Amino acid sequence: MTGFLKNRLSGLSLGTQLVSLLLLAVIAAQIISIWLFHDERKQALVAAARDNVLMRAVSMVRLLEETPEQYHPAIVEASSSGFTAFFLSTDPVALADPASDTEEQLQDYLGSQFSPPREVHLDLQTVVRSRFPFKAGPDAPRNQRKEAFRLRHLAQRQMDLSLSVRMNDGSWLNVATSYRPPKRTLVPLLVQLGLTIAAVVLIVWLAVRQVAKPLRNLAGAAEQLGRGEDIPALTVEGPREVRAVTTAFNEMQARLTRFVSDRTRMLAAISHDLRTPITSLRLRAEFIDDDENREKIIETLDEMAQMTEATLAFARDEAATEAAQPMDLGNLLSSLADDQQDLGHDVMAEDNGRLVIRCRPFALKRALRNVIENGVRYGTAVRMSYKQQDNHAVIRICDQGPGIPAEKLTDVFEPFVRLETSRSEETGGIGLGLAITRSIIHAHGGTIDLRNRAEGGLEAVIWLPLGH
Repeated sequence: MTGFLKNRLSGLSLGTQLVSLLLLAVIAAQIISIWLFHDERKQALVAAARDNVLMRAVSMVRLLEETPEQYHPAIVEASSSGFTAFFLSTDPVALADPASDTEEQLQDYLGSQFSPPREVHLDLQTVVRSRFPFKAGPDAPRNQRKEAFRLRHLAQRQMDLSLSVRMNDGSWLNVATSYRPPKRTLVPLLVQLGLTIAAVVLIVWLAVRQVAKPLRNLAGAAEQLGRGEDIPALTVEGPREVRAVTTAFNEMQARLTRFVSDRTRMLAAISHDLRTPITSLRLRAEFIDDDENREKIIETLDEMAQMTEATLAFARDEAATEAAQPMDLGNLLSSLADDQQDLGHDVMAEDNGRLVIRCRPFALKRALRNVIENGVRYGTAVRMSYKQQDNHAVIRICDQGPGIPAEKLTDVFEPFVRLETSRSEETGGIGLGLAITRSIIHAHGGTIDLRNRAEGGLEAVIWLPLGH
C-alpha cells in the first residue's frame, strides 16, 4: 500500500500530496466510524424511548388509581400518541411468559416499582395483535372509537413493545409502541464530510503556500546559478526549516562566486605577469649566435606567448558578465553556419523549427564555434542538427574526419591537451578551445560529449536546459 501511494504521488507538488493524503485519512476515518457506530444512534434512541414508555406506564398506573374512574378515559387518551397507545382492558395484551432474560428482568424491575409488587407482562418485538381491541361499534363512546382507530393505525406498523400492568381493580393498563427512529440519511454525513474536506484543503493550502513560495524561488535560483548567471541573494522567509535552507543557499552562492572570482583573477594575473619575462627572453634570444638554437628558443617563446594570451583571454571571458536571454536555437546555428560558409567552409545547419532556449548568446556562440572550427579543420564538412528532448535542447555537430581514439575522447577537454598528431598533420591551436567550450556549456547547466560515428567522423552531442 505504501509503495502504491508513493508511486501515485510521486512527481506531484507538495500541496497536492498533503491534500491527497489528508483527504484519504479523513475519508477512511469517516468510513471506519460509520462501520463501527452506524447502529449506535438508533440503539440509543430506541433505548431512551423504551425507558421513557416504561416509566410513563408506571406513572400512569399510579395516576389512574388515584383518580376517579370517570376521568380514566380522558387521561388515557391524553397520554397516547402516534407512536404509543395506552388503553384499559379486562385482559392483558402482552404474553405472560417472558421470551428472553431481558424481558424477564424488565418485568421484575417494573413490578418492583409498586408496593406491593404488581403483575407485569412485557413483550419486546413480539406482539399478539389479535388481542388488541381494534373494533368499536358506532354506539361506543367517542374515546373508545378514537382508541380503536389509533390501535388499528399502530398495528399497521412493526410494533416493538407491548406492556400490561395489573391494576388494583383487576383491570389491565396496556401499552403498545411502534417507535422507529427517523430513517438514516447521508445528507448530514455528506455535509459534515464536505465541511471537513473544505477545512483541510484551506488549512493545507495556507500552510503549503508559506513553504512552496520560498522553495520555488530557491529552485529557480539554483537553476540560474547552475547556468552561471549572477543572481541576488534570496529573501529569507517561510518556516524555520525553509529559512535555514535559504540561508545556506545564499552562503553557498556567495562562497562559490568568491571562489571562482578569486581563481579567475589569479589566472589572469599570472598570465598577465608572464608577458614581461617572455618578451625579455625573446629579446635576449635574438642575440644568440647559434642560428639553430636561436630559432628553436624563439619558436618555444612564441608558443608560450600564445598560451599566455589565450589563457588571459579565457580568464577575461570568464570574468565578463553577460545577461542570459531567450534565444532561438535554430537561428543561432544558422548564423554560425552562414559565418563559416562566408569563409568558404562546408558547414550546414538543419532547420527543425523554432526552439527557444535561455542562454548567454555570445558565450554560447563561442563554445559552438570552437566545435565547428575543429570539425572544419579536421573533418572538412560539418553538419549540425537540434531537437527538443524532455526539458532539454540536444545539439549534434558531426564532421567527416578520422575521429579520436576512444581512450582520448575525454582528454581533449583538458586545457592545453592537443591531439593533432592523431587527427591532422597540422598543429591544432594550443589546446584551450574545447576546454573553453566545456566550461561555457557547463556554465549553462548543460553537458557535452564526443562520440566516434560508425560511418566515420566525430560527433559532438550538447545538452542544454531550455530554461524559463
